[in-house]
Amino acid sequence: MHSPKLLLEGVTYRYRAGRQSVEALAGIDLTVNAGEFVTIIGPSGCGKSTLFNIIAGVEEPTGGTIMLDGEVNGERTGKTGYMPQQPLLLPWRTVEENVMLGLDIRRVPRRLAREQAHELLKRFGLSEFADHYPASLSGGMSQRVALLRTVLFHPSFLLLDEPFGALDALTRLSLQMWLQELWQSLQSSILFITHDVREAILLSDRIYIFSARPARVLRVVRVELPRPRRPEQLATPAAASLEQELISLLLKEQRA
Repeated sequence: MHSPKLLLEGVTYRYRAGRQSVEALAGIDLTVNAGEFVTIIGPSGCGKSTLFNIIAGVEEPTGGTIMLDGEVNGERTGKTGYMPQQPLLLPWRTVEENVMLGLDIRRVPRRLAREQAHELLKRFGLSEFADHYPASLSGGMSQRVALLRTVLFHPSFLLLDEPFGALDALTRLSLQMWLQELWQSLQSSILFITHDVREAILLSDRIYIFSARPARVLRVVRVELPRPRRPEQLATPAAASLEQELISLLLKEQRA
């Protein structure tokens, strides 16, 4: 049996706030298997983004075990493609040059980096925007470019922190379908954060529900809807029942 792409066991995190010690994570157990789409939902401020920073190697946990690609508590920096909530495109670089950014950081030869970026833009329908600058892009287009930049930096494992949270409903739905196509095409593993329960159900293989801070795992649910997913599947009795279950859990936690 293959090792999971990511395994967290008892991960804790504390930080100083003035003279106080604040507990953000209280023993997180989580797995992401190869090719799996896993989503985390939970109250605002519960520590989801902190956990992403730890997985990406930006922060170190206070305790627990992290196994990434079979390596236990090893170096994690540069081993994931990490996309924060805002696209953060560089305004002086074209779309193609923004997509190339991760390869430039890794000192991939410029010609090879440009070829890879061009191929990815063409593959996912963005080649006509290659020479555009971020100021000319819509919000949805900026998110697409940021996603491809993340993919090109590390295509096998993506950390996506609420990438569609600021978009209108129709643009968001379009991006959800586009992300699903990208994920299935590249056979990536994805760990995804959202506050949108319907988005979690539409995209995920499994959903982790986190408690209020300090975060702990309240429940893990498997989404049994067949793939490829379509928005109309959210109207089925199974999806509606799961949505109500998740909302009830979150509302209960918010009131606690």
